[in-house]
Amino acid sequence: MRRDVRIPTPDGTAAGTLHLPEGDGPWPGVVFFPDAGGPRDAMWDMADRLAGTGYAVLVPDVYYRAGDWAPFSMETAFSDPDERARLGGLMSGLTNDRIEADAAAYTDFLLAQDEVRGDGVGTTGYCMGGRMSLIAATALGTKVAAAASFHGGNLAVEDDPNSPHLAADRISATVYVAGATDDRSFTEDQAKLLDTTLTTAGVPHTVEFYPAAHGFAVPDNPTHDSQAEERHWTALATLYRDKL
Repeated sequence: MRRDVRIPTPDGTAAGTLHLPEGDGPWPGVVFFPDAGGPRDAMWDMADRLAGTGYAVLVPDVYYRAGDWAPFSMETAFSDPDERARLGGLMSGLTNDRIEADAAAYTDFLLAQDEVRGDGVGTTGYCMGGRMSLIAATALGTKVAAAASFHGGNLAVEDDPNSPHLAADRISATVYVAGATDDRSFTEDQAKLLDTTLTTAGVPHTVEFYPAAHGFAVPDNPTHDSQAEERHWTALATLYRDKL
């Protein structure tokens, strides 16, 4: 079951969709951060699939500050110069401070729903959303019990004051990160730095690479890889089964 929701935030009201399993709840909650293309059919279908495994899944419109923005096609979002510029403008508005404030609003809204149980949620995210998932974990402490990032970029960048790894000591969640072997935004050096930083902070975690390209988990991405997508579903199921 899927229903439209309105999520109050410090900067206004974000649209969203709440995806629920069949039957009687309550269920553990998951905040689902979309990739750079934002909420759309592919994201909603993925949230439906996740909900079907026993979770109440919230997909927020992370670009709500832009008002009634036009949806993107992932076939042209990066290849068309005008669309790439439009997408870059939306992404640039998501500063760490805004991501943290929004994540708190999304999580509080989700935990307040009658269909949701517990006092902590899982997070997952894709591409840009993978980075947002980790930032949420650094910001919300015990409210995030499990945080996943799939083909997320710029997770551990030296000399970048906004890099999520710098706040690893604030994470209470168990963290799972799956990078793509073909991805300049998350390199072997980043993976090593992230692994070392999480280990030092005492954060239970897995950081690994799938033999696929950036965007592997999302069906409407030109780089979608069906085998890698299924591997991601298995990893996510294991993480949430053990921690939520």
